[in-house]
Amino acid sequence: MARTQKNKATSGHLGLLKAKIARLRRELLDEGTGRAKGAGGNDAGRGFEVNKVGDSRIGFVGFPSVGKSTLLTKLTGTFSEAADYEFTTLVAVPGTLHYRGARLQLLDLPGIIEGAADGKGRGRQVIATARTCDMILICLDAMKPLTHKRIIERELEGFGIRLNREPPNLEYRKKERGGVGLVNHTKSPLTLDEVKGVLQESRVHNADVIVRGDDVTVDDLVDVVEGGVVYIPAIYVVNKIDQITLGELEVLASLPDHVPVCAFEGWNLDGLVEAIWDRLDLVRVYTRPRGALPDWNDPVVLRRKAATVEGFCNKIHRGILKQLKYALVWGQSARHRGQKVGTTHELMDEDIVQLVKRI
Repeated sequence: MARTQKNKATSGHLGLLKAKIARLRRELLDEGTGRAKGAGGNDAGRGFEVNKVGDSRIGFVGFPSVGKSTLLTKLTGTFSEAADYEFTTLVAVPGTLHYRGARLQLLDLPGIIEGAADGKGRGRQVIATARTCDMILICLDAMKPLTHKRIIERELEGFGIRLNREPPNLEYRKKERGGVGLVNHTKSPLTLDEVKGVLQESRVHNADVIVRGDDVTVDDLVDVVEGGVVYIPAIYVVNKIDQITLGELEVLASLPDHVPVCAFEGWNLDGLVEAIWDRLDLVRVYTRPRGALPDWNDPVVLRRKAATVEGFCNKIHRGILKQLKYALVWGQSARHRGQKVGTTHELMDEDIVQLVKRI
């Protein structure tokens, strides 16, 4: 790819090469996780056996000795051994952070090294567990070079994790005949030759690709066609700020998605928790039994995208929807107090809901 000039004549060839790289990477990962050909395989990429509890799971990812264990202990009170030597943590250590009525599961994952996605150290297990998280905290040492951040991002990208990105706004549909078609009325640079090159590598000869976003690229198409890609929000936690100057601290604080802290001294941990809450974008909904006051102590916590009456019912118990007649809602999403709504009604933070069943 580096030797190929980028122009309209070579766009199809470059798309083919990108698809081939993605396919080979997927085969390597499948081999490491034991998914290839239904084999049992080894445990190189299966992650750590940690049950997912609470309303969201947040994983700490970073190089050894950047303060992940100290951070977990300070935030949750769960002891995670910390020492002056590298690789102190060898397994995933879970802890629970209670904040604004929500239970957030924090995972202290072992440190990774460059080449983790290729199987060095326990990198594949760490990154495979990170794929199951709702958010990733990339822990960095304020005294170490910025290249550490790029290395971690590259390792996560290689394992199919896309940080701080939304799924591409494009539709990919296979069909029985008619060849390859591209519908693109946006400013996206994606071309028909690139689409054909990507689909050729995947042995797809009849399909339609509909682009609806201006920023859709050939890499996004490869992700959609190959599958297995997850989109996870991330915050860069820059630890050990007690060892840098005030000017350096101001630069770090101005960077997007960066939160400077000192885990050992407990500096700015409240700011970190607030940043986590904002990025998770959770909605708390309180239940109200008939003839009683709302239960303020135990809210039902939902992701913003699933914050509907239907999602609320499913979070409590999947059998409730079959018996539901309607719901009464108080709060920001209601036009008036006790509004009568159906299952598609979108709920907002701190709404109160009373469910009415069929008789």
